[in-house]
Amino acid sequence: MSRKVLAVLAVIILVVIVLFATGFWSINQTREGELPDVDVSAEGGQLPGFDADSKEVVVGTTETEVEVPKVETETTTVDVPVIGVKDSGE
Repeated sequence: MSRKVLAVLAVIILVVIVLFATGFWSINQTREGELPDVDVSAEGGQLPGFDADSKEVVVGTTETEVEVPKVETETTTVDVPVIGVKDSGE
């Protein structure tokens, strides 16, 4: 929608709201409404039947040899940065 159409629609809605809010327009109910009487009769249905064949899924493990890299670690002493707070009185 173009902006002009949206602007016109917004102005119309605003005018209608103002007319109702100021009491220039009012709506009064003149008679009660009621739902229609409905008679329903139905017979039971039947779901469709299916015969499905499927394969069996088998999950398991098997042993095999795989090359895996060997990682070794050693402990070394290094200097690391330290952050602290010093009190002005010390």
